[in-house]
Amino acid sequence: MLCGISGEAPQEPVASKKSGIIYEKRLIEQYINEHGTEPNGEALTVEDLLPITTSRIPRPRPPTLTSIPALLATFQNEWDNLALETYNLREQLARTREELATALYQHDAAVRVIARLTKERDEARDSLSKITVTDGAANGDGMVVDSVEALPEDLAAQVDSVHQSLSKGRKKRSVPEGWVSSDQVSSFETTTTNALPVPRATALDVEGTYAVAGGLNGDAAIYSVEADNVERTIAVGEPVTDTLWAGSKVFFATSQGNVKVYEGGNEVGTLSEHAGPASALSLHPSGDLLASVGTDKSIVFYHLETMKRVSRAYADASLTTCAFHPDGHLFAAGTVTGDIKLYMTKNLEQAVVFKLGAPVQALVFSENGFMLAATAKGQTSVTIFDLRKEGDAAVSKVLETGGSVQSLAWDYTGQFLATGGATGITVQQYTKSSKKWSEPLRNSVAAVAVRWGELGQKLVSLNGEGVVTVLGVKE
Repeated sequence: MLCGISGEAPQEPVASKKSGIIYEKRLIEQYINEHGTEPNGEALTVEDLLPITTSRIPRPRPPTLTSIPALLATFQNEWDNLALETYNLREQLARTREELATALYQHDAAVRVIARLTKERDEARDSLSKITVTDGAANGDGMVVDSVEALPEDLAAQVDSVHQSLSKGRKKRSVPEGWVSSDQVSSFETTTTNALPVPRATALDVEGTYAVAGGLNGDAAIYSVEADNVERTIAVGEPVTDTLWAGSKVFFATSQGNVKVYEGGNEVGTLSEHAGPASALSLHPSGDLLASVGTDKSIVFYHLETMKRVSRAYADASLTTCAFHPDGHLFAAGTVTGDIKLYMTKNLEQAVVFKLGAPVQALVFSENGFMLAATAKGQTSVTIFDLRKEGDAAVSKVLETGGSVQSLAWDYTGQFLATGGATGITVQQYTKSSKKWSEPLRNSVAAVAVRWGELGQKLVSLNGEGVVTVLGVKE
């Protein structure tokens, strides 16, 4: 007979009533006192132990530890304790291994679930970006959407009011006093340059005497044109695809599909309505509506007072750039398929389509209200469309700039159209009296974006390395 704990022949054997296993009495009693169970996990008490009587010669109890028998008994007790501890450790090790195996299995299962959900999310985003549910228009020219969210009635009424007010005032508007002249533009030269902390720069906007620039590294900076210094840096944290200044707020469109809002250098909001990169921004003349377009083919209007989406629709191709008409009743969006789509701002119903023939790089409305300038990716020309005409007849002029064009900017008077690209900046002038075009300025300052400064007296440009260059008349 061997003890179920120590594996040795017991000196005082007992048997469990429940399992029938034989133990050394002192070992099993010690185990019961500590655990209240049998080593196999079954509940057991001391009363459940049956002593097993064997014929043996009883040993006298050792008087002291100085005798060899007493030392042997002490060693035996120590060995028993060691055997019991070893058994407990082996039991705990077995349980720990089971728990570890279970935890590892659960972790592996969780990782697989996360990977599956991530894949499904990416597939859903990709599917959304390729959605082409038809509108049901008989001629197929309607906007391809499953639903169009028109502006609420109060905002639609505001759009009408702004349109009527601005269109009437435009006909009577004269050139502001002190506005730049053709002779001054022709004498423009570099007045200041400054390297902004915006590597891989992509976007620029100007408000008064300040400019904001953003880049693909997620950095942005506020630059004082008058003081020629960086007023503030902004960590957008996401690649910037476009930027826009609206009053005291600065907006950044990002490749993560967000439109981030900053005021006083602090982020005050994030508009997340695109399933893919947000590619461009535009501000309505009322100053109350902001538009964003994205590669997910969506057009989204936001109410700046509530910072909420108020209108949305989908085109039939990824959108690259956009602009509101200066009267606010029309909204233009360029596509990767080379179409320029014009929509009614109130309900986003498609009004007309102009063909450019290649992915639209930039477009801008003239302040005269009836001209639209646009250029395609990689093209060295700028096409001028007449909004009063349709089809091929709408192309009123094709301006050659001598290099690829990445940015367009029309001045407030509608006389001067600035172009910027890798080979330099040009200014194209439209003379209303003669209805002819001329080129008063061409230089070699590389630019990914150009904007007019106050009174047209300065032309602010930004290149891909984050260097801002200000052109003007040197005093």
